[in-house]
Amino acid sequence: MGKLLDALSRMARDAGWSDAEWARRSGVPKETLCRLRSRSNCDLATLAALSHALGKQLTVGPPMTPNHASGLLPAVVDRRLEASLVDLLRSRSTCVKSWREPGPSFFLAGLAVTVASVPGFDRRSYLDLAEALHPGASEPRVFARWLTETPLPPNRLLPMLQAQMDHAA
Repeated sequence: MGKLLDALSRMARDAGWSDAEWARRSGVPKETLCRLRSRSNCDLATLAALSHALGKQLTVGPPMTPNHASGLLPAVVDRRLEASLVDLLRSRSTCVKSWREPGPSFFLAGLAVTVASVPGFDRRSYLDLAEALHPGASEPRVFARWLTETPLPPNRLLPMLQAQMDHAA
């Protein structure tokens, strides 16, 4: 909750609002807003009122993958992320929006370049996808950087993908 409240607070400051003004506009007592900063939980209606006052809407989505300090790669590749990436690849989707969801664009662009060389995947479509995710991703020097830095190398990913494809057949 701390990250959400910090983000909302930054938006209120960007709008030029003090805590008193933000509380007034949201209908939340100023004391409640002050107390929230030291708590680890909050009533959903309170958060909704605070975000609504800022013209924002709370939404529910899949958990975000924390990014590496560079912002180009996920900080952690766990089994949940691996499974979601294999599912994405098995779907054969080349929809940029779908590909942006699991993690940083540079990381996902490297995956798209990787699968562009896999038999049965449309090379041109996946190279175009890689370029849409991260311009230059299909250039040899950029892909070479991806290969040296990726936390999910092709020699791990491709056998998982193959196993899932064999199992589905």
